[in-house]
Amino acid sequence: MSLQCENTSRPSDDMGFFERYLSVWVFLCILAGIGLGHFFNSTFQRIGSLEIAKVNLPVATLVWFMVIPMLLKVDLRALKDVTQYWRGVSVTLFINWAVKPFSMAALGWLFVAGLFRPWLPEDQINSYIAGLIILAAAPCTAMVFVWSHLSDGEPHFTLSQVALNDVIMVFAFAPIVGFLLGLASITVPWDTLLLSVLVYIVVPLIIANIWRGWLLNHEQGEARLQKALDTMHPVSLLALLATLILLFGFQGEQIIKQPLIIALLAVPILIQVFFNSGLAYLLNRAVKSPHSIAGPSALIGASNFFELAVATAIALFGFNSGAALATVVGVLIEVPVMLMAVSIIKRSQHWYESATGISRTR
Repeated sequence: MSLQCENTSRPSDDMGFFERYLSVWVFLCILAGIGLGHFFNSTFQRIGSLEIAKVNLPVATLVWFMVIPMLLKVDLRALKDVTQYWRGVSVTLFINWAVKPFSMAALGWLFVAGLFRPWLPEDQINSYIAGLIILAAAPCTAMVFVWSHLSDGEPHFTLSQVALNDVIMVFAFAPIVGFLLGLASITVPWDTLLLSVLVYIVVPLIIANIWRGWLLNHEQGEARLQKALDTMHPVSLLALLATLILLFGFQGEQIIKQPLIIALLAVPILIQVFFNSGLAYLLNRAVKSPHSIAGPSALIGASNFFELAVATAIALFGFNSGAALATVVGVLIEVPVMLMAVSIIKRSQHWYESATGISRTR
């Protein structure tokens, strides 16, 4: 059995225009977030304080509006067939756990401890590197569903890969971070880790599955499901933009006060994203994974679980540490950079499928 996404109708002209210039809206929302965060800092700090175990509740709510429409496509009964994509799964696991944390450590040492050292506070050098390593050791969860959807990725593969990464992360995150930081043991905020998986994956999946079943359990169920997908699509993208305004609003003051440091820390993160996503994409092409698997595989291999990274950095080094700031930079550049990666993946589909033996569906 071949796993297929439900066919989606063409978006309306207005929505097509909106999607075509999504990067513009993202840029405007970033500017709006920074400006609002600067002029209404106390308001954003109050919103930022609405959290449980470092999981911000307003952001979590917006994430639900982002990912539930993506999860609505997932037929849980079809997950048993995802093993046919074992090549894509293997590539993603290799990138996430054997390449990504170690490549980020190397980039941190090269840029932060080497090339950029004269422009950074000397007493924070090691802390910045630690923050970059923590960021890279936590593969992304919820936001990956958005990137997969935008790149026409296979939703069942994406869900299975995220679930597998979450299980591995429970056991591997602390040892990898501890090894790379040279610590005998580290304090992992387990409440943040477990609650994040529950909030960002389990609960939205349950809601989407119940909603999907209710829609299909009626006459013309497929048409009802398609109508719901079409209706929720713009809601999902608007939630993405609202999340951007909140995230940049939370950090508006830091961006304005420390623009040079943030720009310098962004360099290794940017290189890391394009290196790992590009490597995953090429490896999937080499093993002849379909493009609908290679896209989300590359994006999962590039993005980060920034909620866990920020919480871990704060728990280990403190709120005002260089490590915490480095993880925050990851938050700041995540969305615009991932949108660039999505665009590259979609534009290169013809080249990708020109390799002999690569099918569009299997």
